[in-house]
Amino acid sequence: TGPESASRVVMGGTALPPRGDFATLTDEDVAFFREVLEGTRAGDDAGSRDTAKTSSSSSSFRKVRVDAGSLATANEDWMKKYRGRSTVLLLPSTTAEVSAVLKHCNERRLAVVPQGGNTGLVGGGVPVYDEVIVNVRSLNAVVSVDKSAGVVVAEAGVVLEDLESAVNAHGLTIPLDLGAKGKCQIGGNVSTNAGGLRLVRYGSLRGTVLGLEIVLADGRVLDLLKTLRKDNTGYDLKQLFIGAEGTLGIITKVALVAPPKPNAVGVLFAGCSSFKNAVAAMRLAKQILGGSLSAFEFLDRASLEVVLRELKGTSDPLPLHKSPFYVVCEVAETGGEEASAARKKARRRLETFAALLSRRGLVTASLVGKNEKQAFALWNLRERVSLALKHAGATYKYDLSLPTESMYDLVDALRARVARRVTEGDVEETNSEKKRFDFSSVSVMGYGHLGDGNLHLNVSSPTGYHPALLKLIEPFVYEFTAEARGSVSAEHGVGAMKPNELSYSKPENAIEIMRGVKAMLDPRGILNPYKVLPASTPPRARL
Repeated sequence: TGPESASRVVMGGTALPPRGDFATLTDEDVAFFREVLEGTRAGDDAGSRDTAKTSSSSSSFRKVRVDAGSLATANEDWMKKYRGRSTVLLLPSTTAEVSAVLKHCNERRLAVVPQGGNTGLVGGGVPVYDEVIVNVRSLNAVVSVDKSAGVVVAEAGVVLEDLESAVNAHGLTIPLDLGAKGKCQIGGNVSTNAGGLRLVRYGSLRGTVLGLEIVLADGRVLDLLKTLRKDNTGYDLKQLFIGAEGTLGIITKVALVAPPKPNAVGVLFAGCSSFKNAVAAMRLAKQILGGSLSAFEFLDRASLEVVLRELKGTSDPLPLHKSPFYVVCEVAETGGEEASAARKKARRRLETFAALLSRRGLVTASLVGKNEKQAFALWNLRERVSLALKHAGATYKYDLSLPTESMYDLVDALRARVARRVTEGDVEETNSEKKRFDFSSVSVMGYGHLGDGNLHLNVSSPTGYHPALLKLIEPFVYEFTAEARGSVSAEHGVGAMKPNELSYSKPENAIEIMRGVKAMLDPRGILNPYKVLPASTPPRARL
C-alpha cells in the first residue's frame, strides 16, 4: 500500500477519499508493460523507470511513458483544476493490449484511470493519486463506414472531429457536436454520455450508440459491437457502460448511427429582453421549424461579454441592441438540392422565423448569417464561451438539468448571493495571516442548451479559486437543483467533482444498485476509483 493511504486529497475544491488499498507501481510492472506494449524484455535499455526518465528524446515513440513531460500533461486536466501523481502513462494500440494491461493490473491490484482526449470538466479522466493511466488515443482507426445503413464503427481513440470528417466523405454526419471536438475522442464521449449542441435534432448518445466493445477490469473482452438498429434479446448491456465514466470497463470500439449529412446549415442570432421570451422563442422554433431545427442555445449578456473580451476576432453581432439574453438557433437542410440552393433555403427559413419572432415581441433584434463564414462566426459566440472562460481565469462550472421555464432562476439567485458579499468580503487564515477575498471580481453567468433544459452555470473568479467563494456556491447550487427535481449533472458526468453530490439526484436504493453493478464487474475496484460513486452516501432528504 502506498504512503498516502491515510491522507485525503483536495482537488478542485473537492475533498476526495483516502487512497485505496491498492498496490504501488514497481519497476517490474513497468517492465511487464514494456514487454506487452513495446516488445521490450526486462534487461533491455528501457526496462526501468529511472533509465526512461533520462531518455525523453525517444519518449514520443514509446507506448510506455515515464518521462516528466508526458506525465505532466497526462496527470492534469485541461482546466488545470485536477492533478494526480501517476508515474506511468500507457498507450496501448489494440484491444488485446488493453486486455493484457488490465489483466495484469487486476491481478496486482493496481488502480487504473482510463483516459481519452482529457477534455472533461469534472476530473474524471485524470488520476487522483498514483493510478496507472491507460490512454486510448493510439486506438485511432475508423474501422468501417456503411453508407447504406448509416452506421460507423470506430476505435475509441478517434478524435470526434476526425470521425466527422471520415463520415462526411460518405455523405454522413456524427450525431454529436461539442466545443472540444478537435481533441475529445469518441470513446470518452460515449463513456461520459456527452450531450453537446445538437441533442435537439439527434437525441442523446444512449439512443445513437448501436454497439460497443469493452475490456472489463479482469481483462476479459466483452464484444457487444453490433450494428443492428433493432436487437430485443434481453438486457441491453451496452447501456451500463455509456455514462459510466470508465468505472466499469474501458471502451475500445464504438458502433454509432451516422445520419445523412446536411447539405447546408443556417444560423440565427437574436436578442431577448427576458429569459421568458427566450423560452417562448424556443417553443416556437420547435413548432415552426420542426425537423429542420438542429440546435437552440441561449447565453446571457455576461457570457457574450466574456467571449468578446477574451477571444480575438469576435464582435457583437447586434451592437446597437444590447440585450440581457441571446438565443442562437440552427437549422439544417438535408434535401437533395445543391448546396447553394440549400443554403438559400435555410437562410429564407430563418429570416421568416425571425420576422415571426419580431412580430410576437419575443426578440429585440436579430441577425441571420448571410453565408457560411458569418453563420460560423455567430455560432462560435455560443460554442466558445467555455474557452473564453478558461482565458478569463479560474471558473467554477456547474452542468445542471432543470425545468426549462425556470432554470435561469438559479443564476439570478447565485448572482444575488455574490452581490450581498461584495461589500463584506471574507477572511481565510493562511499561515497565521488573514487574507481577504474580494467578491467584487466574481462574475456569475449562464448559458446552455435551451432546447433540452441544460444550464451551464459558471462562476468566473479572475483572482483564482478560493474556499470562501466555493462555500458560497456549494451546497447552495445542489440544494437548489434538488428542490427543483433536477440533475446535478446533465452531460459532463460525475467524475471526481460530484460523487458526494450524487444523492441530490439519485435515491439511496438507486446508488446501492449502482454499487452492486460496480462490485460485480470490478470486484477489486481498480477502474477509476474515487469517481462517480460516493465512498459513503451522505444522508440527505432527497426524492
